[in-house]
Amino acid sequence: MNYARTALLLSAMTALFLVVGFLLGGEGGLIIALLVALGLNVLSYWNADKLVLRMYGARAVDAKSAPQLVSMVTQLAENANLPVPRIYVVDSEQPNAFATGRNPENAAVAATAGLLSRLTTEQVAGIMAHELAHVKNRDTLIMTITATIAGAISMLANFALFFGGSRNNPLGLIGTIALMILAPMAAMVVQMAISRSREFEADRVGAEICGRPLWLADALGKLDRSARQIDNRMAEDNPATAHLFIVNPLHARQIGALFSTHPNMAERIRRLRAMAGEGPNQGPWG
Repeated sequence: MNYARTALLLSAMTALFLVVGFLLGGEGGLIIALLVALGLNVLSYWNADKLVLRMYGARAVDAKSAPQLVSMVTQLAENANLPVPRIYVVDSEQPNAFATGRNPENAAVAATAGLLSRLTTEQVAGIMAHELAHVKNRDTLIMTITATIAGAISMLANFALFFGGSRNNPLGLIGTIALMILAPMAAMVVQMAISRSREFEADRVGAEICGRPLWLADALGKLDRSARQIDNRMAEDNPATAHLFIVNPLHARQIGALFSTHPNMAERIRRLRAMAGEGPNQGPWG
C-alpha cells in the first residue's frame, strides 16, 4: 500500500467522521468532530499501537519468557531485512495474530496463546512471517489509525440520540436513528476496502519471507476453522479492530459473517498453494 493510497483511505475515514458530526450536530457538530478527528489522527499516529496492545491485554515477551517465539521472529525479521519488532502474547485461546505500529522501527507483532499452543512450529512461522509482511509493506499505520477512527465513528453514533435533541441537527429523530445504524456500517465498508486488498499482498510477501508458502496455507486453514469455534471476547467487544487480525476473529455475534473485513479464505489458500507449485519449495527459515 503506497503513501498516496494510505492518505486517501485515511482521508475517507476522517471525512466520514466529519459528515457524521455535521449530520448529528450541524455546524457545531462539524467543528467538534473536526477537532476530535484531528486529535484522533495525532493520537493514532503516536499511540494507536499502544492502545491496541493495551486493549487486548498483550504482554511483552523476550528471549527468557518465550525463547522459541523470539528466536523465530528474529530470524524472520532478518530474512525480511527488518528491525526485530517488539513481540507480544495475547491471552486468548482463539488462534490468531496481528501486527501494529506506525513504521518498521516502531512495530510490534502479537500472537495469541491459542496460536502458540494449537499450531506447529512451521505454521506459527508462516503466521509470523505474514505479520512481518504487514510491517514491511507499512500496512500497520493505516490499520491502527483506521481501527481508532472507526471506533470513534461507532462511539459518535452511540451518542446520536443525545445529538438528536439538538436544534442544529438537520436529520430529525428518524434520520438520527438511521444514522446510528448506517454510520458504523459505512466505517466497516471502508475497513473492508483496506483489509481485503492488503491481506492478499501480505500472504504473498509473508510466504516469501518464510520461504514456505504451504506453511502459511496450512496455518490459515487451521486458524479459519478454529476462529469459527472459539470466541475472542475482546475482539467481539471491539469489532472495529477485527481487521488487524490475520483471520476474522468475529463470529459469536455474527457481525463477522455480515461484514467480513477479510478476503475469502479459500482464495487465500489457493493462491499460496499456487505459489508453492511455481518452483522448489525451500526457504531460508528452519
